[in-house]
Parts: sequence; structure tokens; C-alpha cells
Amino acid sequence: MLDQGAPPQNRPSPPGAPGFGARLMRRKPVELLVAEGGQGEGGSLRRSLGMWQLTMISIGATLGTGIFVVLGESVPKAGPAVTLSFVLAGLTALFSALSYAELAGSIPVAGSSYSYAYATMGELVAWVCGWCLVLEYGVSVAAVAVGWGEYLNELLDGTIGVTIPDVLSSAPGEGGFINLPGLIVVLLAMVFLLGGAKESARANTIMVVVKIAALALFCTIGFMGFKSGNYSDFMPLGTAGVSAAAASLFFSYIGFDAASTAGEEAKNPQRDLPRAIMLSLIIVTALYVLVAAVAVGAWNWTDFEGSEATLAAIMNDVTGQSVWGTILAAGAVISIASVVLTVLYGQTRVLFAMSRDGLVPKAFGKVSKKTGTPRVNTVIVSLFCAALASVIPLGKLVDATSIGTLFAFGLVNIAVIVLRRTRPDMPRTFRVPLGWLFPVLGFGFCAYNMFSLDSITWIVFGVWMAVGLVFYFLYGMSRSRLASAEK
Repeated sequence: MLDQGAPPQNRPSPPGAPGFGARLMRRKPVELLVAEGGQGEGGSLRRSLGMWQLTMISIGATLGTGIFVVLGESVPKAGPAVTLSFVLAGLTALFSALSYAELAGSIPVAGSSYSYAYATMGELVAWVCGWCLVLEYGVSVAAVAVGWGEYLNELLDGTIGVTIPDVLSSAPGEGGFINLPGLIVVLLAMVFLLGGAKESARANTIMVVVKIAALALFCTIGFMGFKSGNYSDFMPLGTAGVSAAAASLFFSYIGFDAASTAGEEAKNPQRDLPRAIMLSLIIVTALYVLVAAVAVGAWNWTDFEGSEATLAAIMNDVTGQSVWGTILAAGAVISIASVVLTVLYGQTRVLFAMSRDGLVPKAFGKVSKKTGTPRVNTVIVSLFCAALASVIPLGKLVDATSIGTLFAFGLVNIAVIVLRRTRPDMPRTFRVPLGWLFPVLGFGFCAYNMFSLDSITWIVFGVWMAVGLVFYFLYGMSRSRLASAEK
């Protein structure tokens, strides 16, 4: 007789049932992943997004806090060589983006790298990847929301001459009680998402256009104050500083994979997803390097220490007038809000896919027939992210997001290699060039950047992984739909 009181992983397997190790390695067939696309509890997601909207989702999720806020925290680590840090982080993103593009064209589903891992490396690895995506997207939303509050204060100061007091705009560890702006912007994004994917994409496209215009304005005015002497000591903190800044700045590239989470709401995912991923990364990288070069040329790198709303402050300094900084702050408030919107969207779709597979509760997979969105999922995720944004400082959120993302991206590069070996004849609308070289380089860059992060970040990551594994072994392993099929 089976011991029904024992944990699932410790119960003896019935005759003919797969062993413990085999259960951890069970893979979900690609054909099943694709066939289930869009299906949820009580309804289905709607296919309403074209390539332009998918590209805007990726740009919307990527272009924001990384350049508007995190730049000010990264320049003190690398000096003027922060431009190289952006390039290094961009290369890491590029190799992973190529792998994402190949897999998104082959497996166009909502789960992104979680689903790719499930099809190639088995359930346990898929769970770990999905848990990393929860860290990437969920904590990223909170980090972006914190940065949004800095520019909101800059805007309020420039327009009506008041700011939100520190006690209501800073985390408890930074002299405040609650970050109210961070809380509010997440809840506003939740309202947009509850209206439907097409409506959210339309709002995001408008915000993306505003943010690109704001950065173009900064480059135009910032170049007027360009001083070549600011580049005289190009790498004051050596290559270690460049690497440390690159590891943090990788946060700036998080989001290009957001299009892959829209695989079940895209009209032609096999064709449009690879194009949207690559196009968005090219646009974002070009803007990042240009803005960083102008910013360091306009300000001495030592002036960035402790600065908030950095780009607006540079514009005020160059022109001697606060109006230009106020205009930029207005653009930043709108554009950073688009990051919150699109990254929050990605988080809900990953959990939607995990719920459909039985690894997280069914509530995350319920779809509203009226709007075609996972409404309960959206509310739960939004409240969680809003709580994080209201009480945790920006720096801690940025590094935690980066390490989770780098780990997930590393797995995507491995997934490309595994799928080419196990399913060489599977149709692919895009292939990473030069065989296995770029996926191997992508994995290597991810590992290099992970080991550039500090020990505290690794401890947080280790604790997060431990919590995730406990949840999987106590809940997901026995409730997995693949487990049910084996009974």
C-alpha cells in the first residue's frame, strides 16, 4: 500500500510508473505546447497583435528605467567607460535574443523561456526557469515603479513647485515609510491590463513614441554641453568597474523577450515574434549607447554619484533653465509607466502558462470571456509587485532582477542547442547563425555577468531558488498535468 501521508517525491512509485528522476526530467512535447496555445480556464486569449505591436511591447518593456534611472547608479562604477558597459550588456542580450528569436518562431507560446525549457530540458529545469522569470518580471516591475517616482517628483517640482515628501516617496530603508508613487503606477498598469491585450498594446505604443522623443530631446540638448575633457580618464576603475556596471546595466535590457510572452496573442507568431525581438533590441541598444555617451560628455562622471532623475538634472545644468528638465521628466513619467505596463503583462502570461501546466494554482490560468485576459492572475501579480515597489529600495531590486534574468537567458541558449539535437527537422522560421557558436557565447556571457554581481545578490538568489524548489516538490510536482497523464 502507498504511504499517502508521505511527500510526493518520497512515495514509492507504482509498478510501471516512472521513477523520481524520470519525473523530474519529463518533457512536454512541442506539438502539445503549440496546440494548447491561448487556452485557459473558462476562456481563451485573443490573437490580436501584429508585428508592430509586438515590437512596441518589447521596446516598451525594455526602454525605460535602465537609461532614465539606473544610468546614474552605473556611471560611478565604470566612469566614462559606462558606454562599454552598455555594449557588453548589449552583447549578452544580443546572443540571448538570437536564441529567443529561434525558439519563439518554433514554439510560439505564452510561457517564453519557461515553455522552451519544458520542451527541451524537462519539468524541473522548466520550473526553475519559470521561477527565475517570476523574479525577473515581478521584481523588475517593482524596480521600474521605484524609478518612476523619482521622475514624478522632478515633474511636480518643475510644474507646481512641490514634491512628494520622502516619507511617502521612499522605501523604509531609505528614510521613508512607503513609496506611494511606485504603488500607484503599478495599480494604474493593472487597470490598463484588465481592459484587454489589444487596448493595452495601443496605450503602450503611444507611450513608446513619447519616450523615444524624450530621449532624442535629451541627446540634442545634452550635446550642447558636451566636454571632451570628461572622457580624458576613460576607464578610472579598470575593467572590473566596466564588468560590475555591465552586470547592473543588464537590467536595462530586460524586456526584449516580452514579445515572446505574447506568443498566444500574436496573429502570426512564427513570422512576427523573431522579427519583433531582434528589431526591438537593435533600436534599444543604439539609443542606450547614444544617450550614455552624451550624458557622460555633458557631466563629469564623479557628478553622477547620488543623483536622481539624472537626465533631467543634466538638461537643467546644460541649459541653466528648469523647463527642459521638466519636459524630459514628463516624458520619463509616461515612458517608464509603459515599462511597468508591458513587464507586468509578461509576468501574468508566464504564470498563465505555468498554471495551464498545473505547476501553479488554477486561479492564474482563468480567462475572462469578456476581455480575453487572465483577470485574477493580473490582480494578484499587480498587488504583489505594488507591495514590493512600495517598500524595497531600487538598488536591491535591480541586482535581484538582473541575476534572475541572466539565469533564465542562459537556459534559453542551452535550449536552442538541445532542441537542435533532439528535433533537428522541426520547422524554424529563424535560425541562430553559425551553428552552436552564438548560443554557447550567449551562455558564457550570461555566466560572466552573473559572477560579476555581489555576494548579497547571490544569497538573495539562493534563497529565492530554495523557496521555489520547496514549492515545486510540495505542490507542482504532483499536480503537474504531465504527472496526471502518467497515472
